[in-house]
Amino acid sequence: MLAPPAFRRLLPLLLAFSLSACDDAPRFTQAEPGEHLSGGAATVRQFDHNAFSMPSANLTPMRRLDFSVGNSFFRNPWVIAPATTTARDGLGPLFNTNACQNCHVKDGRGHPPAPGANNAVSMLVRLSIPSDASAEHARQLERLGVVPEPVYGGQLQDVSIPGVEPEGKVRVSYEPVPVTFADGTRVELRKPRLEISRLGYGPMHPDTLFSARIAPPMIGLGLLEAIPESAILANADPEDRDGDGIRGRANQVWDDVAGKSVLGRFGWKAGQPNLNQQNAHAFSGDMGLTTTSLPQDDCTATQTACTSAVNGGEPEVSDNILSLVLFYTRNLAVPARRQVDAAQVLDGKGLFHQAGCQACHTPSFTTATDAVEPELANQVIRPYSDLLLHDMGEALADGRAEFQAGGRDWRTPPLWGIGLTETVSGHTQFLHDGRARNLLEAILWHGGEAEAAKQKVLKYDAEQRAALLAFLNSL
Repeated sequence: MLAPPAFRRLLPLLLAFSLSACDDAPRFTQAEPGEHLSGGAATVRQFDHNAFSMPSANLTPMRRLDFSVGNSFFRNPWVIAPATTTARDGLGPLFNTNACQNCHVKDGRGHPPAPGANNAVSMLVRLSIPSDASAEHARQLERLGVVPEPVYGGQLQDVSIPGVEPEGKVRVSYEPVPVTFADGTRVELRKPRLEISRLGYGPMHPDTLFSARIAPPMIGLGLLEAIPESAILANADPEDRDGDGIRGRANQVWDDVAGKSVLGRFGWKAGQPNLNQQNAHAFSGDMGLTTTSLPQDDCTATQTACTSAVNGGEPEVSDNILSLVLFYTRNLAVPARRQVDAAQVLDGKGLFHQAGCQACHTPSFTTATDAVEPELANQVIRPYSDLLLHDMGEALADGRAEFQAGGRDWRTPPLWGIGLTETVSGHTQFLHDGRARNLLEAILWHGGEAEAAKQKVLKYDAEQRAALLAFLNSL
């Protein structure tokens, strides 16, 4: 019998803390056994710019060869068809980039476009329109989770092959949003304003909904896929029966291969059920490459030059290449935590729990014994995510539903490796659209179900804030 959600969330606290006599903050006096091994036996001890690009530590030498081959198809650019490079041709006709690595630089986190950039590169813009009562819209909602914009589809593609017009250009500007801590410290957040210009195929639907998304880091995805569905659903509490204000909900999304709705795990709104489908949709939307499950180029009927362009084979990404990329993305290892026993980090961990952050950023899971990759099976992992949807408030809302995720809902992003973002990616821009320029700003954008946690953080003094950030940067 499963324990109630409230009790399960308390389990990590029972391992190593004592309560202070003066407040309710848990006091962690030492790290938990194995706490530094965020990815279990698959964890790697790599902390430089390659920290997110390493294979699972427990892969055999032969399996590391498969990882390397998958890496080559993830890293190297695809080219326009026809080409002598037949294994990598078929790029476009419409696309955002010509290689996976261009968005997930060093397998890390993307960022919004800088002022004056030619294209958005590691940030894309999702498009959709409100649904009506038609049977076609009902079918699209079931299979895609949205109704795509009729002319431009479900994703704006700002690059194209010769002879095909790009769909448009993306720019982002910002307006200041001041926030003040209880001790008087003032922080100026930045609210993004999305600008779409130079539309290549005429005006968009007047009610088009937009959602900017930066590329998330690639580490630990196979471990997240290996978490038993029952363990994820055990933390769901859509009716808030325990009264803690946290209403985690599972997204139910379409599985292209199974032909039915299943649990969603991947993407900013948990809109994809598994890594293979996530990869296939990225090949299609981001690079204009077909696969067995998505055999048509990502063109709408209006885009006639796109629909008539030469392809690179049927499919352009063979099942073998797709399986190698799948193996690679499943086995990008999570780096070990640093300084888990440092006094400031332990204090910050207590403050993290005092604020209630662990209610959504669930510290640990154990992967399934029958995981599809044996190296990922039966591992105690520490992703700091429940993989569930939460209402994050109006300030973070994109107003765009995706399957059962509403316009204010976002999947809890895993925090593991977050302290190495600058080392790997060269920046510290967080949240779904990169608006937060550091971890403190990311916290201060929290609202909705996380409003109470944010209000507690706003009462922390400078020393406490430093400790909280030390903990997050240790992950």
